[in-house]
This record gives sequence, structure tokens and C-alpha cells, in this order.
Amino acid sequence: MTTRQFECVLASEEETVRFAGMFGGLLEGHGLIFLEGQLGAGKTTFCRGVLRGMGYEGAVKSPTFTLVEPYRLNDVQIFHFDLYRLGDPNELEYIGVDDYLDSRHLCLVEWPERGGDFLPESDLTVHLQVEGQARRLTIWANSDHGERVMRQLETQPDDWR
Repeated sequence: MTTRQFECVLASEEETVRFAGMFGGLLEGHGLIFLEGQLGAGKTTFCRGVLRGMGYEGAVKSPTFTLVEPYRLNDVQIFHFDLYRLGDPNELEYIGVDDYLDSRHLCLVEWPERGGDFLPESDLTVHLQVEGQARRLTIWANSDHGERVMRQLETQPDDWR
């Protein structure tokens, strides 16, 4: 499969939330999205933007200690994972990760590398890199669903700026 890639610079937290909101609207309410980047790169901010773009108005917190935070929006089930404090990838089996990763759900996974072989390949990978006050965002597709999202992303106006 040819992997599409999208890259831009997000100048502020607000711009990150707006971009992620637009991106979330392209996901069609399902998929496995990996979020990569150093501490403070904006992974949780990006997740908040995705949720806001899908209509969620409540607080969005990082599930650092609970590992997963569920959200329900109409017919869409969203699971926000933060695996930063995961002691061992085997812990994912204990929380029933396979039930969360149902293809009908949207799963946003921060620190996916800590999940080892318990996580399948993502549909899309979002990488955030700190550049001063800005963030360099790179997204690439790893599946047919990811490719469809990337094709739509390429045609979106820059009104999130």
C-alpha cells in the first residue's frame, strides 16, 4: 500500500484544536489513531480537538492513570488511551483491550509504542513535534480507511488556521 503523508505547522494550541476538530470530522466515527510525540507535544490537546470536532463539549482529560477514558457521542463510541504509565504491555490484556479496538469504535492512543504487540497497526499515525511555540504535525495512513481519510484531508480548506 502506498502511504500518504500530510504535514503542516500548527502555530498555537488553539490552531491544534481547530485542525484536530476538522480531522476528527473526516474519521467517520471509527478507526485506530496513534498519537506520537514527546511529553508536552500536544497529543492530549489533539485528542480534545478531535472530540470537540465531533460535538463533545465536556472536559477532556488525559487518562494517564486510568489508561482509557470512554466517550459516547450519539452512535459513536470513542476511547482515548494514554499508555504513558503502562508498566507492561500485558496490562492491556487485563483491561480487555480487544473489546475497545472493535472496528466500529474510534480509538485515540497516546504512547502506542508502550502497547507492544497488543496493539494492531493503526489506521492513521499522528506525530507531533515541538518547534518553539509551534508544533510540526505529520500524519500518515496505514490502512484503506486511513488512505480514505488522507484523500479527504488533502482537499480540505485551511480555514482551521
